[in-house]
Amino acid sequence: MLKGFFRKKLLVGCCIAVLGCGSFAPIALAETAATSPSIQPYLDQVIERITEFTLDNGLQFIVLEDNDAPVVSFVTYADVGGVDEPEGKTGVAHFLEHLAFKGSTNLGTTDYEAEKVLLDQLDVVFADLQAAQAAGNEQAIAELEAKFTALQAEANEYVVQNAFGQVVESAGGVGLNAATAADYTQYFYSFPSNKLELWMALESDRFLDPVFREFYKEKDVILEERRQRTDNSPIGQMVEAFLDTAFVTHPYRRPVIGYNEDIRNLTRQDVRDFFVEHYAPDNLTIAIVGDVDPEQVQMMAKAYFGRFPKGVKSVDAVMPMEPPQTETREVTLELPTQPWYLEGYHAPAVTDPDFVVYDIISSILSDGRTSRLYKSLVQEEQVALNAQGFGGFPGDKYPNLMLFYALTAPGKTVDDVAVVLGRELEKLKTELVDEKELERVKTQARAGLLRSLDSNMGMARLLVSYEVTTGDWRNLFQRLDQIAAVTAEDIQRVAQETFVPENRTIGKLLPVEE
Repeated sequence: MLKGFFRKKLLVGCCIAVLGCGSFAPIALAETAATSPSIQPYLDQVIERITEFTLDNGLQFIVLEDNDAPVVSFVTYADVGGVDEPEGKTGVAHFLEHLAFKGSTNLGTTDYEAEKVLLDQLDVVFADLQAAQAAGNEQAIAELEAKFTALQAEANEYVVQNAFGQVVESAGGVGLNAATAADYTQYFYSFPSNKLELWMALESDRFLDPVFREFYKEKDVILEERRQRTDNSPIGQMVEAFLDTAFVTHPYRRPVIGYNEDIRNLTRQDVRDFFVEHYAPDNLTIAIVGDVDPEQVQMMAKAYFGRFPKGVKSVDAVMPMEPPQTETREVTLELPTQPWYLEGYHAPAVTDPDFVVYDIISSILSDGRTSRLYKSLVQEEQVALNAQGFGGFPGDKYPNLMLFYALTAPGKTVDDVAVVLGRELEKLKTELVDEKELERVKTQARAGLLRSLDSNMGMARLLVSYEVTTGDWRNLFQRLDQIAAVTAEDIQRVAQETFVPENRTIGKLLPVEE
């Protein structure tokens, strides 16, 4: 549960509606993952049913036909996230994700031409209001705020609220949602299979002809979201401070939701510019999984998404590389809270051959009540109420962190937690993992992977993620072999390279002393 909590701090979405998706029957075999060779024939069948094509404008499709149920899931993956934002404009990727549900010139308005005039006027008044606030001109501020409120109310008269969601729901769509992370933005939902063309029309329209209406209203929503997740949350503040300490150069140091001041100062033009730069068709990949005819999908895709003009290929921005850490870093916050202890170590990106080893280390230390951290910190030493760790934090496209965290038990201190955690990490460096324990953890890892494939939506999201982050969706199906190949010696080697003081960042969240 806490692992999910920490991940959600770095993953923000619209949460439109989270409902069910179709089951993908051939992969519903996670519980037999211990005998992974028996799974391979089913995986081979899945691979044989995957087709892929790329439109002339560069937009790529991955299609997996599964006729077991008359449903289909869709994932649009934009290869852009918080790391791609300009300095001073943090949160713009997440803001754009919110606005992508506001419709187009055709959907979401009763009269776009009239609405557009008011939207443009709102932008002008907002700019004037910012200037007046910077100058401290109280009379101008009051006048402009009144004008802004009146214009906003007038523009709202033309808006058809939640028009996109209403169309999806009325046609039997479920799971309409989106998520923005450090590395990506995803849009996803499922439809009955006879609504394939409706999805084509809706999805192509919202990215071909978007209107970023209700911008200022949505800004208030996002600021409130930030208040709940971070400003009013001690652990949210700790996560933000911890990342800002662990990373000195790479944009992983910044919050995906954005800094408060940046969000307040964002303009509709900022969102438009970001959209033009990062939502070109060659930066989008779409996965479709379910009861579809791949040839029909390709025909419709050409008709609907082929309308997108090729993006102007700009020079890729150079991603700042995080320099090697040379000494332990530490950040301490005192807030009204229970004490928490965080410890992180720099680790490689998902494309590194050792990435799977970090996953196995995470499982050894953190998966369930048989894990080492639970047994040592919670059961035996009783220094923590819960203790876990995981890799790929806050993203995995670039070198990242392996994070450990624990909620301190009553009467114990964060330093008590640090001692026991350190002892467990040292044990990985000095003692080979027992083969029985390693095999148990591998079985759990295989089962976890297969469970994540046990739905159309789960399959679609993993296919598109592997395609973009590793360069080939086929790498998803090599994961079982990679898990099987991990040895006790691999674990010891990686632990010795990683869990060293000069690679460590420590976070201490302490209660305010009375």
